[in-house]
Amino acid sequence: MATTLTCELTYDAPLTDVGEMLMDPAFRERVCDAQGATRRTVSVGPDGGGMKVVIDQVQGAEGIPGFARKFVGDEINLVQTERWDDVENGVVEVVIPGKPGQMGGTITLREAGGTTTETVVMEIKVGIPLVGGKIESLIADLLRKALRAENAVGRQHLAG
Repeated sequence: MATTLTCELTYDAPLTDVGEMLMDPAFRERVCDAQGATRRTVSVGPDGGGMKVVIDQVQGAEGIPGFARKFVGDEINLVQTERWDDVENGVVEVVIPGKPGQMGGTITLREAGGTTTETVVMEIKVGIPLVGGKIESLIADLLRKALRAENAVGRQHLAG
């Protein structure tokens, strides 16, 4: 089994503006700060005919339930890699180096009437007997919270 996360984020801006924002390393660094990262490295660059975004961040494990904390320790290192074939379609993978589990999916941008919707669909799989499903749900909640923080920073970025 796996847990599926679907999250829609809206921006009152044209698709091209949202796409440019998502490829801006300074924007991605502000998002890491808003998500509570204690350390971060962001790189954005060409990848074949598209673009590649890599966000390597470390967050404290405060607030993580005990059953999950023993697997992650005091800090959680997340490495998010996005590969964008074009401004509308990306593939995302998130790994926690050295820990069991896989997270991956798609990111799509669609514009209607000057509003752009970013849709993130990810499958989360943690292969740990007995607690894997609980950890998957916890990760889905953490990713949803992280995406909402990105959306808030993005709305402010696009408005300013």
